[in-house]
Amino acid sequence: MTPKVVLDGEQTLMETEAGEASAAVARMLDANRDGFAAIGVRLRTAPPAVVVTCARGSSDHAATYAKYLIETTTGTPTASAALSVASLYDAPVVTGDRLCLAISQSGRSPDLLAAVEHQRAAGAFVVALVNAEDAPLCALADVVITLSAGTERSVAATKSYIASLAAIAALVSAWAEDAALADALTALPDELERAFALDWSPAVDSYRHATNLFVLGRGLGLAVAQEAALKFKETSALHAECFSSAEVRHGPMAIVGEAFPVLAFGGSDRAGTSVRDVAAEFRARGAAVLLADPDATVADLPAIAAHPAIEPLLMIQSFYRMANALALARGCNPDSPPHLNKVTETL
Repeated sequence: MTPKVVLDGEQTLMETEAGEASAAVARMLDANRDGFAAIGVRLRTAPPAVVVTCARGSSDHAATYAKYLIETTTGTPTASAALSVASLYDAPVVTGDRLCLAISQSGRSPDLLAAVEHQRAAGAFVVALVNAEDAPLCALADVVITLSAGTERSVAATKSYIASLAAIAALVSAWAEDAALADALTALPDELERAFALDWSPAVDSYRHATNLFVLGRGLGLAVAQEAALKFKETSALHAECFSSAEVRHGPMAIVGEAFPVLAFGGSDRAGTSVRDVAAEFRARGAAVLLADPDATVADLPAIAAHPAIEPLLMIQSFYRMANALALARGCNPDSPPHLNKVTETL
């Protein structure tokens, strides 16, 4: 992969903004240090019975990450709210002690705001992870965590998504007083710089003429597999479906055969082992599998070994640079996909 991808003689906004993720995460962690500590005290003092996430698009993929990290670290059941229950049906929410985690780049979508309003009225402690500091969402939150990613002009969210994942990790670290995760977050900005420089060009070669592919992940890595599938569709007009490496065995694997493209996100935890097992099975069938994994002995695409909760952030950073190059190779403009706007306001 060339070090600089160009569009009309200049570097794309997508590549430029993805490359700023390291600085964005450093700013976010520094700006919200006291906020995370206060949230941690509140959640330990009055533990929520459940966590409800409110988000759409890439932010909802971040909510998937929140589900796995919160449940595996604190044991608190975590589920994504169906925003239409509030915005279309105006259905009441049962009162109770819960954390509402609202995640949004713009913080303006009417259905998101309606869902958060319903959660707040039912007694939820509302924490908003939002990039736009003047967003209406901020007025509904008990605590606002500013993602500090700066302006994103490319339609494809990159640095704000990674900042969302890092903010979730920082919140959970403060809640659980997890020193190992806190140390990993301190190292994260430098590791993101390393991840962005990794060579994923074999994926550009593999997917340049593809029409369909599967993207696999599991556990903490499922969120970035979801995000990768979205970015394939959004920036390269390439139909991609995301599956858990467990769920793909329940029917979808029937269509995986000779030369079928598969991108798999592994990792150093038990979920990564599951992904590697399915990748090996599909490869034995003749599928065109590319595995991103910290274990260089099995990886087709390089990845950095880190805390298991941090590895997905590093892999999606490497993916973003590849996705930008792939879009250009397929004759697409990753900054301005057809029929899409930067801010989507759904009812």
